[in-house]
Amino acid sequence: MNISVVIIVKDGSRTIKSCLEALEAFDDVVVFDNGSSDGTQALCRSFANVNLVEGDFIGFGPTKKLASTYAKHDWILSLDSDEIVTEIFVRKLQEKRLDTDTVYSIKRLNYYKEIEIKHGWSNDILPRLYNRTRTNVSDKMVHEGVVTDNMKVEYLDISLKHERYSSISEFIIKADRYSTLFAEQNVGKRNASPLKAIGNSSFTFIRKYFFKLGFLDGYPGLVMAYTNMIENFYKYMKLYEMNLEKKKK
Repeated sequence: MNISVVIIVKDGSRTIKSCLEALEAFDDVVVFDNGSSDGTQALCRSFANVNLVEGDFIGFGPTKKLASTYAKHDWILSLDSDEIVTEIFVRKLQEKRLDTDTVYSIKRLNYYKEIEIKHGWSNDILPRLYNRTRTNVSDKMVHEGVVTDNMKVEYLDISLKHERYSSISEFIIKADRYSTLFAEQNVGKRNASPLKAIGNSSFTFIRKYFFKLGFLDGYPGLVMAYTNMIENFYKYMKLYEMNLEKKKK
């Protein structure tokens, strides 16, 4: 299969082994490690088809673009270290005739612990398979994605398991990290205020928990909606502070 899988990771030992075991049909799996200290690198070295590269994290988009330069093939399947493909997923990719002018999107089935989140994260379909001679990942520091401008986008009717979080602590850590990256990416470019932080975060909770029926997912739905609310509150408050500091210089 002339597709390289590209993964960036830091301290992903909780899921990286399951992720890589499911990718044995791919002859080239690039894992770009950003300074793991939890045994992730040793786990990666145990797989013959894995090319482990070590480097600095320079933002999600730029790091994923850099990682793709180490791939053997032009077709790139961009995965996260907590995403696990299925046998059906692999078989359908093997049978698919790919068009270089098309970006292919894939559905993620999101899990908190071993509980599938069926509502708040529903319709999680993302462009993930692309030909690097025609496009690549965007330069966004956070919430990056494959650039689809002037490209056709085709939904592949396949899904992967996304073992997104295993504890509330992981929610909190990622909310802090993502909000900081958002603020750094947008300082001096976007306006923010305490009122905007309150309004945006409140709407996020209402949308996730009520409009998207997150309450039907039980307590994980509440945790997810509330953490998304916190992340949005802090990303606009951090941006507000950074903009104030920038004006003082």
